[in-house]
Amino acid sequence: MHDSVLAGIAVILAAGVFQGSFMFPAKGMKGWAWENYWLIFATVAYLISPWVLAVMTIPRLADVYSGASAGTVAALAGFGTAWGVGALTFGLGVDAVGLALGFAVILGVAASAGAIIPLVFQPPSHLTAGQIALTAAAIVIMLAGVAVCSFAGKWKEEGRGSGSYLTGILICIVSGLLSSGGNLGFVFGSQIATRAQAAGAPHEWAGNAIWALLAIPLFICNAGYSLVLLVRRGTLGAYRVPGSGRRFVLGLLMGIMWMAGMSLYGVGARRMGKLGVSLGWAILMSSTVLVANLLGLVAGEWKGSPPGSRRRLAVGLGLLLVAIAALGCANELAQ
Repeated sequence: MHDSVLAGIAVILAAGVFQGSFMFPAKGMKGWAWENYWLIFATVAYLISPWVLAVMTIPRLADVYSGASAGTVAALAGFGTAWGVGALTFGLGVDAVGLALGFAVILGVAASAGAIIPLVFQPPSHLTAGQIALTAAAIVIMLAGVAVCSFAGKWKEEGRGSGSYLTGILICIVSGLLSSGGNLGFVFGSQIATRAQAAGAPHEWAGNAIWALLAIPLFICNAGYSLVLLVRRGTLGAYRVPGSGRRFVLGLLMGIMWMAGMSLYGVGARRMGKLGVSLGWAILMSSTVLVANLLGLVAGEWKGSPPGSRRRLAVGLGLLLVAIAALGCANELAQ
């Protein structure tokens, strides 16, 4: 396998570590409501960090944007809005069907859509039947791994009833489709990355010019909803309670970790070559689930679980690792 492909996979796996663990600091947010720390997270992750990275890594950023076509900017606005709504409906879907099943459906749909749609609308040249077959098999294995990992945690949801099951599943499917907007915006906003390279930006970092624009509607959706909840629930005063400084720092850390993951994904996808934004997205989703489950084990979330659940978790994690290896081989066939 080419060194650039191996490097790309390694960088995306590192991105998965950040994406799978960015919510971990939320365990120290006792005393704050969700909207208290989510507003800080959204401000850092979706507004401040993308623009800091773009300004630091993209020369003549204003010129890069001013020459972009209206269609590209409109695509970024649309996919960013879809991504933002997908992030919000994630919470609704998980509340309706439970964490285990909701996590499986949403990430499974997001991973599949984010990996397949770029192949359909922007297929690489010289795509072989063997590569298509291996890619399809890897995505199926990946979805199976996500499902098995999530089903392994279903024991936690026993006895929890909340709303219509069918409605909850539909919300999860919609959330997964919309959440793939992050990757699709990166794909269909490639003109901006090309302009950034022409302006002197390194190939690996040119994607930062895309993230900065893509994250604006994401910030508006999430920060706007958080502000509505802060006013409606009267939780603004929680920012003044003792210990708020520490919680504020944790919120900052969440935002930095999230953006680090997305930025590294952009670097890794570009290193992987023409199929990076398709296969790279699938690898990111798989490694994110892998890290999230391992952190759950470390944090004791599986303490007291039935032995069968832990065995299913091991099988699911193994499937994810096989899927990641298969996707890397599929990318190698494209080189």
